Amino acid sequence: MITEVLNYVHPHGAPAKGKILMVASSPTISKQTGWHIGFWAAELTHPLRIFQEAGYDIDIVSTEGGKLQMDGYSNPTDPSGYSAHDIISLGYLQKPEFLAMLENTKKLTEVSHKDYAAIFLVGGQAPMYTFRGNKELEELFVSFFEAGKPAAAVCHSTTLLLEAKTSKGDLLVHGKTWTGFADAEEDFADQAVGQKIQPYRIEEEARKLHGTTFKVAAPFSAFAIQDGNLITGQQQNSGAAAAELVVKALQP
Repeated sequence: MITEVLNYVHPHGAPAKGKILMVASSPTISKQTGWHIGFWAAELTHPLRIFQEAGYDIDIVSTEGGKLQMDGYSNPTDPSGYSAHDIISLGYLQKPEFLAMLENTKKLTEVSHKDYAAIFLVGGQAPMYTFRGNKELEELFVSFFEAGKPAAAVCHSTTLLLEAKTSKGDLLVHGKTWTGFADAEEDFADQAVGQKIQPYRIEEEARKLHGTTFKVAAPFSAFAIQDGNLITGQQQNSGAAAAELVVKALQP
């Protein structure tokens, strides 16, 4: 007897392998600058491309649910021209399917690690206010980590790791080496706009923790670290590198 199976195949030719959960911050307002802030475009689109081309389907959820908003400076069409080079984000902005993903997200409490192969936290300016100390997000992220699934965070989303604890009450990063937005990069950003942007600094806070190692590479270089199933990326130029580590970790 001959049995034939036709698998669903993604546009790039890769067979569907499962689903990856991406978590972005809902929009908020910076108490430092007064800006309307959200997620950084490249930290969503660049990893998204890696995941989709590897054959994974993606769900995007947020801290409060509803419509997402990208940081203005991260939009390649922004008049500032700060991210005009980001043709990957520019390409996604032309896709109705991508825009629909941002239009009405589920709240992160509506999903479970059981339905996904990995979790990836998207950075931006808003996570500095909405991720740190967010017990709901900590619980979700730790559930992936403790299930042995890739648990990734990039740029300012790594602020979650300053406080996230395992079910045993230990800091998740205890005994781990990780990275996040560097003090030198904060200096550059502050100087570029002429004011202090963030309410605190991840590297400065991370170096106060005992029993963990926080590493950074040259400012704005593509730098990601995998330590077990914890994967972290330094800043917006590191999203693809972190996503590649996730895909590699998922290989049988």
